[in-house]
Amino acid sequence: MSRSARTFSQPGGVFNATPPRVVFGRGSAADLRAEVENLGAERALVVTTSGRVALGDRIAAGIGDRCAGLLPEAISQVPIELARRGRDKAASAGADCLVAVGGGAATGLCKGIAYESQLPIIAVPTTYSGSEMTGFCGMTIDGVKHMHESIAMRPSTVVYDAELSRSLPVAASAASAMNALAHCIDAIYLPTISPLLVPAAVEGAQVVADALPRLLATPDDLGVRSDMLYGAYLGGAALTGGFAIQHAIAHMLGGSFGIEHGVAHAVVLPYVTAHLVEAAPEPLGRIAEAVGAGDDLAGFVWDLVSSSGLPLRLADVGVGPADTERAVEISTTADDHDDPRLAGNPAPVTEAAVRSILAAAAAGARPGGTR
Repeated sequence: MSRSARTFSQPGGVFNATPPRVVFGRGSAADLRAEVENLGAERALVVTTSGRVALGDRIAAGIGDRCAGLLPEAISQVPIELARRGRDKAASAGADCLVAVGGGAATGLCKGIAYESQLPIIAVPTTYSGSEMTGFCGMTIDGVKHMHESIAMRPSTVVYDAELSRSLPVAASAASAMNALAHCIDAIYLPTISPLLVPAAVEGAQVVADALPRLLATPDDLGVRSDMLYGAYLGGAALTGGFAIQHAIAHMLGGSFGIEHGVAHAVVLPYVTAHLVEAAPEPLGRIAEAVGAGDDLAGFVWDLVSSSGLPLRLADVGVGPADTERAVEISTTADDHDDPRLAGNPAPVTEAAVRSILAAAAAGARPGGTR
């Protein structure tokens, strides 16, 4: 196509909208009080998981008298009841901003609270989920994960500090890294992604694919952890351009089958990648070239998952043949994946596509055969 023939129209709202302030560097979380003040806030509620109470206490102490308390109740998949309870606790504490400390669970709970309260968010990610870059949030309602979107859920500030991610266990690090890679792969081919963010998807995939083996070998290396956070940042930025079939299936596995989010991405990403390479060879080819996969991107992803010790078959995460029909139905009927803004998506979320991907994930064979 000649340049003069190019046309595109990007959706507004939260699509392609990244946080207005990003702070990246080792030790940057030590100055969170200044970030609260920068928002013009007086009372910051620190939100984390029960396993991150010590870190949450440390962050709260650093914020000092501008801290409204600690809410260590975040869990994966953000049940809507928890989001509403958090909203009420923020109101009772007199909080006028939220500080998410941890992974996607903490960020997600803050987004759920902000969805109704409009409180601004400072996100301090300790994993590689990338969700801190977006105004999207999946919340589980009656056993089904539904995507919500609001500019109020997009954090106002994101602080990336590799020192906070060094204690993340290797297995959790690998699963979170596959989550970041999934963002790059599931965003780059969509008609809604800004041309400005396509390079973020390409570089994000390259950085994550390069850093993951090094992280597995030297998990205490802060330089590697910093690289992985940078890849997650880029993947999260790319994700603001939209997402489709990879996330439709991963959200179904997490929201309805209780599978941890990063693991849910990992177990289907090789087979979704194989489907996307056929449907959108040019954009996926850019990622393949960046990671050095040649014409074997799906096999390359399978090898990454395998070498990381993550599951490659649905049976390994407790999903069997008897679950197929329910899994297909939930994946293809969730309202967040039937979006008119995705018109022109070369790989729509159809029953045939989801069924084929789940069949491949059930078999667990390397796409393209063994090397």
